[in-house]
Amino acid sequence: MKQDRYIGAFEGGHGPLVIAVGGMHGNELAGVHALRLLFKMLKEEPLTNPGFEFKGRIIGLYGNKAAIKAGKRYIDVDLNRQWTRSNIEQALSKPPSQLRAEEKEMVAIYQVIKDEIKAYKPTKIILLDLHTTSAEDGIFSIPTGTRESYELAKGLFAPVISNLTETLHGTFMQFFDGENLGIPTVTVTFESGQHDDPLSINRSVAAIVNCLRFIHLVKPEDVESRHDDILKAYTKHLPKLAKLAYKHQFRSSDSFKMHPGYRNFTPIKKGEYLADDVHGKILSPLNGYVLMPLYQVQGSEGFFIVTEE
Repeated sequence: MKQDRYIGAFEGGHGPLVIAVGGMHGNELAGVHALRLLFKMLKEEPLTNPGFEFKGRIIGLYGNKAAIKAGKRYIDVDLNRQWTRSNIEQALSKPPSQLRAEEKEMVAIYQVIKDEIKAYKPTKIILLDLHTTSAEDGIFSIPTGTRESYELAKGLFAPVISNLTETLHGTFMQFFDGENLGIPTVTVTFESGQHDDPLSINRSVAAIVNCLRFIHLVKPEDVESRHDDILKAYTKHLPKLAKLAYKHQFRSSDSFKMHPGYRNFTPIKKGEYLADDVHGKILSPLNGYVLMPLYQVQGSEGFFIVTEE
């Protein structure tokens, strides 16, 4: 059932449609929990704030439901690397019984979004993809290459990592950014911290609320903001703007193993011994900050290196 895809929904006067997704990777549940909290907050806001106005609609969707149930990043393939026009068209042309796990998820999400557009008829769409990382510390937002996406990413009040999407293929945010839905769409990914850190939930809530404020669905003084203090304190010593300088890609046969102790935004030096694989030592090719060092079984990117702008 399509309703099973919804975490929640909230609507006021007509305006932009915000689509927030949690659990695109099944082991990243902070976004799911954050959206549940957000909808509870929005429901209660008019009771304590008679002047509250909401100018638009927000929906929260589950990403990879099968992987969430299994407690895994994905079942067959990474859902957040499958979002291409050809993959969607191919999946839509198959009988449901012939779809792989992630194809079923992709088709279900795509159809719910199309149905939302048909029913609500927004003039603009904002899509927020909520994630966490296997490494500790460091939160950040990832825009696409458009100016609107970049400005929205800055409006979430977390470090912005530019040009990261250029090295990834088939992401949810890449597919929907622009005019693929027939309506102007702005997409941003938000990484709220380590998978199992309870504060990753609070930071996700803060990012969603900041998004709603930035696009004027709510007034700056509306919706309680204690989560903002957590976010601001957490980002105080992190670079505000950074760009991707290197990505370490590997195959499953490489037996990649990241050295322990690295966190998001750990400073590293050129030549630093970061990891091992079947070919030997893996050394940093440059000075910078390590981002998303891999400390989980599933995945094909060992680490990223960013430099401050």
